[in-house]
Amino acid sequence: MRTVSEALVALGGVAGTRTLLLAGVSRRRLESGLSEGSVQRVARGVYALPDADPVLIHAARHHAAPGCVTAALASGLWVVKAPERPHLAARHGRQIPGCVVHRSNLPMTPLDIVCQSLRCLSPLEGLTIAESAVKKGQVQLAALRARFPAAREKAMLNLIGRIRPQSGSIIETIARYLLEEAGLTVELQVNVPGMGHLDLFVDGVLGIEADGYAHHSSREAYREDRRRWNVTVMRGVPTLRVTFEMLVREPAEFVGMVRRGLAVYGAAR
Repeated sequence: MRTVSEALVALGGVAGTRTLLLAGVSRRRLESGLSEGSVQRVARGVYALPDADPVLIHAARHHAAPGCVTAALASGLWVVKAPERPHLAARHGRQIPGCVVHRSNLPMTPLDIVCQSLRCLSPLEGLTIAESAVKKGQVQLAALRARFPAAREKAMLNLIGRIRPQSGSIIETIARYLLEEAGLTVELQVNVPGMGHLDLFVDGVLGIEADGYAHHSSREAYREDRRRWNVTVMRGVPTLRVTFEMLVREPAEFVGMVRRGLAVYGAAR
């Protein structure tokens, strides 16, 4: 029979009595865990590990769970920025101090999380979460479209229509969104002979490659990067390198830089 600590670890650190019993924890072991101090009662019928996430504890005390962007972040989906206040989901929908509350059935599914994010966040923030969920296989596009009746939520369906599962990273998704909003034509993962796939190709002229956090994590990665860069030059594909920070902090500068590049290299063709 499982100890309460083992069960709580598997359940994320916080759980109710019924959930623990279903997980194979006896009431005797639950009381034993409380006596030993390996588990604490944080609310009536709610138990947590001593080092459990404070947000999870706060949510459980109010009969809620992480929702929307907070749940997306915990699920490893692409989040543009962490929320200033935790977003929680609860059947009751009542206000919870220090949090944004979404009325929802529990437990939430990945589809629920994506739909909440699309409705709550800016179009770009919602798109990155939705696109990553589809890419990772957590959500099917057909099921996502079905959650938004066309007659009432045309704008949302249009945004869902911009999801591209072949996008390689959040940097690519943000860059593509900004450029498309500026009226430019963007192709994804375009094959360049001898190089591989170019992250983005703008107006058939300018390439864009994303520099991620783990870029050049090894000498081999550095050499491969230089090789790819040299091939783009030899193939006559001028390429810009962009970072997450630039796209988020200076989106207008990024779009302006791309326009200047298109003016220079487009005129030379």
